[in-house]
Amino acid sequence: MHATNALAEADRIMTVCNSCRYCEGLCAVFPAMEMRRTFPDGDLDYLANLCHGCGACYYDCQFSPPHEFNVDAPRTLAEVRAQSYARYAWPAAFSSLFARNGCAISIAAAIGILLFLAGFGLLESDSFLTAHTGAGAFYALMPHAAMVFVFGLAFLYALASLGAGLAKFWRASGGVGRTFATLRFLLQAARDAGRLRYLDGGGAGCVNENERPGDRRALFHHFTFYGFLLCFAATCVATLYHYVLGREAPYAWYSLPVLLGTAGGLGLLIGPAGLFAAKLHRDPALREPESRSMDLAFIAMLFLTGASGLALLLFRATAAMGPLLAIHLGIVLALFLTMPYGKFVHGIYRFAALVHYARERVQSKETALS
Repeated sequence: MHATNALAEADRIMTVCNSCRYCEGLCAVFPAMEMRRTFPDGDLDYLANLCHGCGACYYDCQFSPPHEFNVDAPRTLAEVRAQSYARYAWPAAFSSLFARNGCAISIAAAIGILLFLAGFGLLESDSFLTAHTGAGAFYALMPHAAMVFVFGLAFLYALASLGAGLAKFWRASGGVGRTFATLRFLLQAARDAGRLRYLDGGGAGCVNENERPGDRRALFHHFTFYGFLLCFAATCVATLYHYVLGREAPYAWYSLPVLLGTAGGLGLLIGPAGLFAAKLHRDPALREPESRSMDLAFIAMLFLTGASGLALLLFRATAAMGPLLAIHLGIVLALFLTMPYGKFVHGIYRFAALVHYARERVQSKETALS
């Protein structure tokens, strides 16, 4: 017995696919499937998160709809994947946020922006709409210690929640605690994730529309992923500037934190916009209605993070700096707080699945040679 109908359907489809094995060269899901004869819930969650949703198996399969076997692996695994996010959420009481993710993120963003706007306006009513320049200009509106306290707590909460959810997913999918820290498997998973190895449908590319494969989704995923990493790197370097070099923000446009942040912000404009356009042109047979709201909310939050950060950079020496800083901080705070309960977790679980697959693949080869 399975916990949900989607898991039961995934078991049926994987059983059919395990008998056929025509798609074993497309991605990591099918070789991982072939290492199993039965499919408990944890294994199905693992396979679902290993799936990158390229859609190649749907078009290559001789049993896909309208065949009576009705093998629709991408849609079924997408449903299982979305359910797994809620199943492993921590605290479990917040798991329902996945079902209402678009609404939850919109409310969090609105509240965050309003709180910062109100706080800046009340505490610094005389200078809120006044231009601030020079070192420490941002802290004229919000003290550095207060900023670190608020965002430090939010970031630590996000890390704790994501870490607890990851631990639950890892145990359920058959992972061994010590194995996850094995450098060999971590590096292989990092290489696979860094180049989106399994988003190419076995080499042809991701299917977007009219059964024509291409690499647009992969390209925009790269913009989004590396844009986010560059923004994170900018924050880390700015922290070193502040505490090690004693230099206060805002920094010159040619400084390393600004250069990294600008590149990251552009990535968060181009990537999410491209992913949104790709979703509109996605073949209807491959669309995921169960997670559509969650996907769009996450794309919107990343886009707004990049847009508000770049706007703050452009107008930081003007009277618009106060409102723009409040808007940017409100969006970033909402992003941190909703990270564990939205599409962001797909990257965490998918990386864990890639680590698990790297281990299984090595063990399978060693078993075959012994």
